[in-house]
Amino acid sequence: MNLSTLTDQIEQRYHTQAEYPWAKFPDYAVFRHQNNRKWFAILMVVEASKIGLLKEEKISVMNVKAKPDEIGSLRMMKGVYPAYHMNKEHWISLNLTEIEEGLLFELLDESFSLTIKKPPQQRLHKIPL
Repeated sequence: MNLSTLTDQIEQRYHTQAEYPWAKFPDYAVFRHQNNRKWFAILMVVEASKIGLLKEEKISVMNVKAKPDEIGSLRMMKGVYPAYHMNKEHWISLNLTEIEEGLLFELLDESFSLTIKKPPQQRLHKIPL
């Protein structure tokens, strides 16, 4: 899947526009929630070595948020790596040349859900016994 098609699909699926916040990295796209401005995905083209591959080429990666207790098992899957330039306890990098499209969108959905602003929990009133 090319980056333009992926960007279009993300924009349509999550009703948001790609943002390009860094002048130094004009091709890095950030996708965030409109209501709370939290990021749920970052699309980048980086050196393969940045995610631990022994290649000297540039690859397309997407960082997404994941549940900390699932990150270890996710990293065992093809195309999933420790997060480049993000907190590795909460984020993973997806190598877009390796990951299956179904898994990519499953992980994007999870990241989107994890970064939604949750309403404050209503206080539970205890009834005295």
